[in-house]
Amino acid sequence: MVFVLAVSSLLRGSARINSLQFDTDSSERRGNFLVKGKPAAPSQSQFPSFVSSEDEAPRPRTTTMKKKIVEKVDVESGPYHDWQHFALDFQEMLRNFKVYVYPDAFANQSYSESSQFAPIFLPHPDPFHPRRGNYFSEHMFKLALLGSSIITPHPEEAHLFFLPFSINLLRNDPRVHSEASISEFVTRYITRIRRQFPLWNASAGADHFYVYCHSVGREVASGLRDLLNNAIQVTCSSSYFQRCYVTHKDVAFPQVWPRLHEEVLTPPDARHKLVFFSGRIQNSVIRQELITLWENDSDMDVFSGSPPYPYEEGFRRSKYCLHVKGYEVNTARVSDAIHYGCVPVIISNHYELPFANILDWSKFSVIINHGEISLTKQRLLSIPRRKYLNMFHNLRRVRRHFLWHETPRGFDSFHMTAYQLWLRRSIHRLRLPH
Repeated sequence: MVFVLAVSSLLRGSARINSLQFDTDSSERRGNFLVKGKPAAPSQSQFPSFVSSEDEAPRPRTTTMKKKIVEKVDVESGPYHDWQHFALDFQEMLRNFKVYVYPDAFANQSYSESSQFAPIFLPHPDPFHPRRGNYFSEHMFKLALLGSSIITPHPEEAHLFFLPFSINLLRNDPRVHSEASISEFVTRYITRIRRQFPLWNASAGADHFYVYCHSVGREVASGLRDLLNNAIQVTCSSSYFQRCYVTHKDVAFPQVWPRLHEEVLTPPDARHKLVFFSGRIQNSVIRQELITLWENDSDMDVFSGSPPYPYEEGFRRSKYCLHVKGYEVNTARVSDAIHYGCVPVIISNHYELPFANILDWSKFSVIINHGEISLTKQRLLSIPRRKYLNMFHNLRRVRRHFLWHETPRGFDSFHMTAYQLWLRRSIHRLRLPH
């Protein structure tokens, strides 16, 4: 079951999935974004390089009563908690946010102790290679960060500090393949950072962050208490049921499959299947129950393993696409569904959804508790056509937030993730020595 946790801190709220409450048709959930005394937010036209004609953002407030009514309807049905405050704060982030990247991330600047592992720290030369798969976001974040205006060569200017090691590449390096070896490697790296730079010691690591999508990433911090308790994880495995994920300290990161082009969406009336799901069931009791219930249902394309047609076609031909917890709470199926315009149905308790303090997931997805999986078809059939069409329209509007570009574009996945880090920048730090 679902609730949105609103807090009065800078994080402004977070959507979670657990087994205590259920509410998919609640009134607008704002996430406490509105700040009194702020000027009116800039319209989307003031971000001309950030907007596509298809993915138009909500319009700012207008002056006539008629337009105010139109705007109210748009805000209440749109995918954002509070576009106006977000747009203002986002603009401030672009002007002011600075991140210092440790030198190992740059060619010919690796320190001798890590030079033999230089590829672990450098940007991946081909992040779009299909073998990057589920770990694409991890590599694209580093590539986009290094190509952005956010980084600074002056650590005294930085709000946060990026630890550039790649968990995915460590996992695939035979020298440090095991979880224990990866943890030891990262511990040695942080020990060197602490010795050679004053930056870590000034905050005990609380203004440092690292990024990963591999499930073993949450174990890398086990050997170093400050890394575990203080540093910010930016992770695809954002399960607040896991002991190593700390809500409001860490950042939920979208898991995205490598794609070079944006999909032209199949219109709603051409989607003739109610549901699509295809995947392994060996690592998930919930998926096994799903197959038992719906495998032979003619309205629902539910498959154990691969479908009898191209996998992507299942997303194109269906109204709803299931994201069902496997070994982890996260898979790329959520971003797959968004990419193809198939409304996500999220059956994954304890999953902290990406960008949930900005995006109102109830406006473009359906969230079902594990214990109510047998009601899935009934619940989807009960959704009025108008509500489904609104969710489909909202999917078009949020798609840009789940796209990666080698050169970052406004409101893309990189900037949305950077904004989450921007909200976590306010920590107490000792004065750095000159």
